[in-house]
Amino acid sequence: MHTKDISTWRHAHLFHAGNQRAERRTWVVVWITLAMMTAEIVAGVLCHSMALLADGWHMGTHAGALGIAALAYVLARRHAADTRYAFGTWKIEILGGFASAVLLGAVAVGMVYMSADRLLHPQAIRCNEALVVAVIGLAVNLVCAAIIGGHDDHHDHDHDRHGYDHAHHAGRHADLNLRAAYLHVVADALTSVLAIIALLGAKYAHWQFLDPLMGIVGAVMIIRWTYSLLSQTSGILLDREMDSPLVGNIRKTLEADADTRISDIHLWRVGQEAYACVIALVASQPRDPVHYKALLNRFPELVHITIEPHACSTPDNRARTAQ
Repeated sequence: MHTKDISTWRHAHLFHAGNQRAERRTWVVVWITLAMMTAEIVAGVLCHSMALLADGWHMGTHAGALGIAALAYVLARRHAADTRYAFGTWKIEILGGFASAVLLGAVAVGMVYMSADRLLHPQAIRCNEALVVAVIGLAVNLVCAAIIGGHDDHHDHDHDRHGYDHAHHAGRHADLNLRAAYLHVVADALTSVLAIIALLGAKYAHWQFLDPLMGIVGAVMIIRWTYSLLSQTSGILLDREMDSPLVGNIRKTLEADADTRISDIHLWRVGQEAYACVIALVASQPRDPVHYKALLNRFPELVHITIEPHACSTPDNRARTAQ
């Protein structure tokens, strides 16, 4: 006779506690960016500086992207206990990072278009006024970069005590929503630097072409960052995690137990440092799923495990369908 109620076997699906520190920092940077955006756009129009105007609109788009990042944190936190999200709300943050990356790429394309048009139709630049605003813009961008930070230091990681190499997780545990916001700020700083270089060249060497040329150079660099961020966020959204070395470590651990062989394995991320997995395995005398789950206790990032053991007279000759 069972003495435990079914509720005893239920568990929460809150695999990501949120990042309220990053949320607060992102909102601060949003308001600072909006203020500086207004100043640069006005100054760019008055001074006829394409680099400065591009920087201003670039910053404006980033303010929107930063707002998306901050909103993603809010939504993920507010709906954390909503049972309609099968594996929690962490991917709302990843979706925010993906949307930010798309906007970052759109800004880069727009910068190329506007800069090419300015190369074909040059205008006189009021360099002195534009330089003042560009320098102020750079200072603001550096402050914002310092506020928001380039990585999530919310957690203290100590993996050596678990007895296996976690080096492959470097960079994979980063808060990608925060990274997206940080890249927007860094892109702003880059365009400010390029604007200053272009304005100095126009003022002292009369190289008017340098202004739109720097806009194109900045756009190319931003597109490279965009590609990297899109690749990371889309991989998580599409559950493209089977290339993770964690899969191999799980396989090695389970198949070291008697004649156990894994016939199928699915791994996907449900939090910044949390994975879920479904594993089907075969053995001549399979054990209870609890036994196999205990073997995987050395992997703290596995927070939701489903084991399906099956009896097979010759497991060693069974084809391995999951690589």
